Amino acid sequence: MKFASLLAATAVSLIAVPAMAQEGRDLSRDFNGAYVAVGGGATLQGSDRGETLVFDTDGDGTYGDTVRTSGGTDFFAPGFCNGAANGAISEGCRNDKDGVEFFGRAGYDKRMGNFVLGALVEGGHSAARDYVSGFSSDGDSYTMSREADYIVSTRLRAGFTPGGGALFYVTGGPTYARLDNKFSTTDTDTAFTDNGKTNAWGYSAGGGAEVMLTQNLGLGLEYLYTDVKDKDYTVQAGAGAAPINDPFLGQGGTDIRRSDPHFRTHSVRGTVSYRF
Repeated sequence: MKFASLLAATAVSLIAVPAMAQEGRDLSRDFNGAYVAVGGGATLQGSDRGETLVFDTDGDGTYGDTVRTSGGTDFFAPGFCNGAANGAISEGCRNDKDGVEFFGRAGYDKRMGNFVLGALVEGGHSAARDYVSGFSSDGDSYTMSREADYIVSTRLRAGFTPGGGALFYVTGGPTYARLDNKFSTTDTDTAFTDNGKTNAWGYSAGGGAEVMLTQNLGLGLEYLYTDVKDKDYTVQAGAGAAPINDPFLGQGGTDIRRSDPHFRTHSVRGTVSYRF
């Protein structure tokens, strides 16, 4: 895992809290009860190898059809890329865009000796954007992208505290995302419409470390993997200024969507918490 070394190094630094921060405190009260937290960090895109655009050319709701030219050849024979097109296929593609994220959290922990069980609700925003592009035989490019306007997650948390005001935990649970989808193309002849923002459901899972600096104030570091699924976003290609033999028109039009409905992200984030 690309973030494993960062997570481990920061976790070690977190538990190396100066002894003076622990003096005069009842450590048995740590990680017990209600808390609120805010945080932020970086969201990185995974490698979506092999993703393409897929097509429904006859309106039967089944994707996987081939868009063909008037001569019967594959209109998308030049291929696809896992990124944003720079122009023609010879100009290549830009990688998916990593971005910052920020969030707020409310939760409750129950400490039982050295073990901690809890639940939390979290909401936030990430600026990471995921792209896929296709290239047609007449030199045009077609790009779909998506970004989470906001993400809401409810997760359980289970951890172990060896003492000294430190907690190591794993976390996971269901996640909802409101996705901001966009479509761009160099094709100025065909008319394209889309359904914009869509709903996606999935899960988040990860782990982290947290230390208490005072009886109420804590700092933490967390890694979180999120996978949400959206099959609702589509782009419809219809008659515009294109000639009647436009490959997209076929039997009345073509619907386009991504071959992979999963939007996956990796996040490394820091947290500041206050316990009541």
